[in-house]
Amino acid sequence: MSAYWQLTLAQLRIFARNKQVLFFTLLFPIILMLALGSFIGGANSIELTIGIIDADQTDSSKDLGQLFYENEGIETIDYEEVEIGKEAIENGDIQLLIEIPKGYEDKLESGDQPSSLPVYYNEKNLTVSELGLTVVNGIVDQFSKDLVDYKPLVTIEKVGIEALNIRYVDFLVPGIVAMMIMSNNMNGVAGQISAWRERGILRRMQGTRLKASTFIAAQITARLLLNGSQALLVVLIANLIFKIEVVGSWLALIFFIILGTLAFMSLGFIIAGIAKNPESSGPIAGFVTFPMLFLGGVFFPISNMPDFIQPIVKVLPIAHLSSALRETMNIGTPFLQLGTETLVLGAWLIGGFTLASYVFKWE
Repeated sequence: MSAYWQLTLAQLRIFARNKQVLFFTLLFPIILMLALGSFIGGANSIELTIGIIDADQTDSSKDLGQLFYENEGIETIDYEEVEIGKEAIENGDIQLLIEIPKGYEDKLESGDQPSSLPVYYNEKNLTVSELGLTVVNGIVDQFSKDLVDYKPLVTIEKVGIEALNIRYVDFLVPGIVAMMIMSNNMNGVAGQISAWRERGILRRMQGTRLKASTFIAAQITARLLLNGSQALLVVLIANLIFKIEVVGSWLALIFFIILGTLAFMSLGFIIAGIAKNPESSGPIAGFVTFPMLFLGGVFFPISNMPDFIQPIVKVLPIAHLSSALRETMNIGTPFLQLGTETLVLGAWLIGGFTLASYVFKWE
């Protein structure tokens, strides 16, 4: 037992002395989280901004314009000239420009023919433009019906349902934690073990009474403490900056951090056994981790991926680690309902260490 604790403390001292590696392995995921979270972190809805030009300046035109100002889903900006409004559309400052022409009230009161309101939009951004045109048409249509005291025979009853409001940054943070666990263990373990083998450190350990199980257990413990601390620090920073909260159980969150660390550490030992030297361990680890960053649901939902990729994605360990962390942090799913994620990560853990025991070499 003393050898186990001595090796664990020695590994932790190595981590502590190598402050540059420690700093950048933590800094990269934090910078990535801050960058993506700041730019698109709250983007869970489409904002609609319209401009209004009231060339009539009458009570009727002001009544119409007031409808847009009172609509909470629309930001309305006044413009004096059409050309200035068109330029705002081209620059992306607004999505639509409504012009209330001169003589609008007179034509409205005469009732000879309907008043026409020119609405300018960006043809190159049809998704938002079509949405805006639909909203504007609905407001104007209701306004017209009110003017003629129109009473519909069929109406709709609005029944609002409060759905789960998850921002992109809420989706992102668990993925960043999963990415950090994968990268630190696969790249870290493979690089360090390969370097020790090349320098003869493992061979000298083998010449002592040290058991391989004690050496691996010490590595696991040290990296669990390091990865657990880093993951919790990322969650804390996300809470302070983006108000991310862990809805579910903290014990479940810690459990999946531990399980994910063990699963990816086993893959790191496999790479360390395959790699002939430290120079080759990095590219091999990168070859494995890079596709998983994009296929494992770290940055994008797995459901958005093509159907032919789904069978591959659903067996990747990072996909299930990201899913388990999101279910725990964002939704608060009980631990017992995450059996699939637990079984898949457990299978990778057992299979990984089993294969690692065959390919691992002391020298």
